[in-house]
This record gives sequence, structure tokens and C-alpha cells, in this order.
Amino acid sequence: MQVIIQPNDGIAPLIKAIKQARKTIDIVIFRFDIGKIEDALHDAVGRGVAVRALIAHTNRGGKGELRKLESRLLKRGATLSRTADDMVRYHGKLLVVDRQRAFVLGFNYTKQDIEKSRSLGLTTRNPKVVRDILKVIDADHDRTPLKIKSTRVVVSPENSRERLTAFIRRARRELWIYDLNVTDDGMIKLLKARAEAGVKIRVLGCVEKKWANELPWRVKSFSRMKLHVRCIIRDGQAAFVGSQSLRKLELDDRREVGLITKDRRTVSRIAEVFASDWKNC
Repeated sequence: MQVIIQPNDGIAPLIKAIKQARKTIDIVIFRFDIGKIEDALHDAVGRGVAVRALIAHTNRGGKGELRKLESRLLKRGATLSRTADDMVRYHGKLLVVDRQRAFVLGFNYTKQDIEKSRSLGLTTRNPKVVRDILKVIDADHDRTPLKIKSTRVVVSPENSRERLTAFIRRARRELWIYDLNVTDDGMIKLLKARAEAGVKIRVLGCVEKKWANELPWRVKSFSRMKLHVRCIIRDGQAAFVGSQSLRKLELDDRREVGLITKDRRTVSRIAEVFASDWKNC
């Protein structure tokens, strides 16, 4: 498991992975405006790689750009599907190369998210995790039911509430959270219970105002740059990174995807970034 940190790492890890593809690329897109990534996908098609793109049926303010992207990719020879409209929003950001390496991203393929925002992504070669990420992509291409086996793959609406509840409940010392939309009553009550049990909680982002006078933990606005990731670091030993906030809509009614990692180096690096951001906010 490795972590991508934005804006530090930029597009290089994505471009490198696409260029290394030999057989297949599967990409899930919610927003997209980076020409170099599009060019890399075009080049992959040109050298015989089967590029399959799943593109959101809509997003706020950018639907027309998605349709233009579809047209360009189709002309280059990619295979495309558009997400169904049965969920409020398809918000996951995924990339799988040669069915062996998966990227689960908190950021979109946009200049704003990659160059000007604090965000994170995880990449893994764990066969079980890659298999389940591909299951998500296949189910949404084919519009078939989805069942996830890996306890590390967090998918809304199928299992996010269950997996994140279990993740938070296991905290014994501290929880550090990046999240601009902590609004779900059940999750806030759970965090409050953990705080009352002695867990030290820090939130970089925002918690719903109605809870302002009841929070037994610290909240800081993230003012250094735009915040575009959802992340929870537990006891310095495990971390969740994904696209879903602790918000009812994103837990129960949208397609969101995240990963839980216990890789020591990865968790340590994420914690270093959070500690620095906390200090500087």
C-alpha cells in the first residue's frame, strides 16, 4: 500500500501507472480536466491497451464537459459506460491497471483537486482488494448487484456505514479526521461516545453547527487550501481514505469508495501530513 499526497505528488503517479499498463486500464471518472492524463489514456489505446472508462452521468456544473470527454475517448477507441441514475450521485474516483494495481482516490482528475487542494489517494497491489475494486467497477458498468468481501474496501451505499462504524469504535487513544461534512447524527453520536471514553478527537474541516455546543473534541477549519479528501486516522495504526464524508447522503445514497489500510509506513505518512496541517491551521 502506498499513499499519494496532493498537491505534493501531482499527476506523476497516475501518468506513470497509465504508461506502464500493458493489457487493461479501468478508470472511473466524476470530474476530469487534465489534458496530460487524457493524452496518456489515448496513447495507451494506441499501443493496444484496452481502456474502459466509467463516467458519471452527471455532476454539478460539469455535465457538458463529461459528454465531450466521452466523445473524445470513444473516437480514440476506448470502451465507455455511463453510470446509472439510480443513485443521487456517482462520486467514486478509481483507476485499475492490468487488473493488478488499484488506485482509490479522494481527488478528481482535475487541476483544482490535484494542484490546489489537500487530498489523498491510496494505491495497492493486494489481490483481494484489487478484486473487490474491480467488482465495484464491473457492477456499475453492467448495472448488477454488488457484494464486497474484503473488510478493507468501503463502498457506499453497500457497507460504508457498517465499516466506518466498526473502524471508529475500535479507537482507543485518538482519531484524526479530515472531513468538510461531518453531519450524520449517528456518526457524530458515535464520535461523541468515543470522546467520552477518553479518545482524543481532532477534526480538520467542519462539523454540523447544531452540535457545536456538545462536541467534546477539537475542530479546526482547513484554511491552508481547498480540502478535498475524507480521511480518518485511528490510533496512529490504521487509516481510512476515500470519497465519502461522515454524512448521511454519502453513506447511504451515493456511490462512494474508500480503503482502510494498516500499512505502517502509509499510516505514518498520512499522520505526518495531518499533524503538519493541524499545526498550521
